[in-house]
Amino acid sequence: MTGTPSGDIAAVTGKEHPAATAEETRALGARLAALLRPGDLVVLTGPLGAGKTTLVQGVAEGLKVRGPITSPTFVIARVHPSLSGGPALVHADAYRLGGALEVDDLDLDASLQDSVTVVEWGEGLVEGLSDDRLEILIKRGASGEDRVIRVTGVGPRWSAA
Repeated sequence: MTGTPSGDIAAVTGKEHPAATAEETRALGARLAALLRPGDLVVLTGPLGAGKTTLVQGVAEGLKVRGPITSPTFVIARVHPSLSGGPALVHADAYRLGGALEVDDLDLDASLQDSVTVVEWGEGLVEGLSDDRLEILIKRGASGEDRVIRVTGVGPRWSAA
């Protein structure tokens, strides 16, 4: 996971990915995990029930971290250590946070360089943690069951050559 071919990044970022089922959402998460490395920040946005935690479950599976992966809404953040010598997964939920000062209290920046950090509901709150990040927007599709997942890379780390 030290180097990522730019073609792999380009295949995922800047695109919308349809996901008709939870399994397809988890599969995209696992595909994203193959691109992630320590120090990466992922910001997830979408309405309640959109599949943010489901996507994180796929990321966790791909990173081979200890689970289970559940929504951290009430504990705010969980650390899932690696089972394979890779980076830990820091899974945070900013839904109940009142602003940037409460995000700062979480000390996410303390573990950022050594972990993959994924923040649900983090839009407008955590972007200052890193100049490089993946921003993922999950929207419900026309049927209400399917999802459209938009992955956008921000910063030089995610610029495809």
